Amino acid sequence: MRTARRLAIGAAVAALATGTAVVTAASAAPPGGSGAHATAAPAAVAPYLYNGWGDPPDPAEVQQATGVSWFTLAFVLSNGGCDPQWDGGRPLKGGVDEQTVEAVRAGGGDVVPSFGGANGNKLEQSCSDADALAGAYQKVIDAYGLKAIDIDIEGDAYNDPGTQQKTIDALKKIKADNAGITLYVTFPSDQNGPDGSMIGRAADAGLEVDGWTIMPFDFGGEGQDMGQLTQQATDGLKDRVKEAYGYSDDEAYRHSGLSSMNGITDVNETVTPEDFEAVLGYAQEHHLARLAYWSVNRDRPCPGAYPNDDTCSGVSQDPWEFTGIFARYQG
Repeated sequence: MRTARRLAIGAAVAALATGTAVVTAASAAPPGGSGAHATAAPAAVAPYLYNGWGDPPDPAEVQQATGVSWFTLAFVLSNGGCDPQWDGGRPLKGGVDEQTVEAVRAGGGDVVPSFGGANGNKLEQSCSDADALAGAYQKVIDAYGLKAIDIDIEGDAYNDPGTQQKTIDALKKIKADNAGITLYVTFPSDQNGPDGSMIGRAADAGLEVDGWTIMPFDFGGEGQDMGQLTQQATDGLKDRVKEAYGYSDDEAYRHSGLSSMNGITDVNETVTPEDFEAVLGYAQEHHLARLAYWSVNRDRPCPGAYPNDDTCSGVSQDPWEFTGIFARYQG
């Protein structure tokens, strides 16, 4: 999600500055797919879909082909202040992003807007305090009548204790003001799991997150078994969550999740459909809270040489194969 998303957001910002169109509207989606299982939380499988650059896929086509119901939409950023906008420049209402929300819902699914990401102006840093940040989150929740949100906190935002605490305090307010809302927090990891800083602060503050979600890639796994490394890193996440909250192993796994990257990663790791099959089995065994990945845009074979962007995976696959694997998750 890092280098590829930096390129994507950079292109989107440049296009906004010049008035160039960078997105296409999603068409109406079909009746609901079979990806939602009674035993899994509705948003448990929601791969990232990015409207800000390149050739975004039609969610209707993906729903029809795979049975997936939910998508994580990236990214809600700051316009320079504390006003939430898609990529910091597209409005919440009246544009391609609202059209995508409507299309996904027409197909019987729903969306999880993701705040933050690898680059751009972050609300978590731009908003002055926790109340202002909660207000920004609430604008998006109210705009779409949301059931779930994702906070993707990386880089300087994650590494700053003050920003971590501000985000936690804002999420406490969101949890209190929005009964039943699902909260995901997504953040980096190494091969043995993440550090426990934000998890520990959240536990100390009394915030329970529905799915602490690591990004188990871009940590130097080139030439290694990424399916196995993903499981190893997620075991480490489970340990951090268990330590912070005093959960059992089972409870900790049920509050843990992962967001992979399909195909060739930013540091030339290779994540294959076979790796996703292994991860699916692991997730099913441990009843993980969330399975996501960056991104549906990449979930198709490249027509030629891998272009090192967000339009295809760079590995041998059928169209939407990675999505179809995770769509079988039953919680």
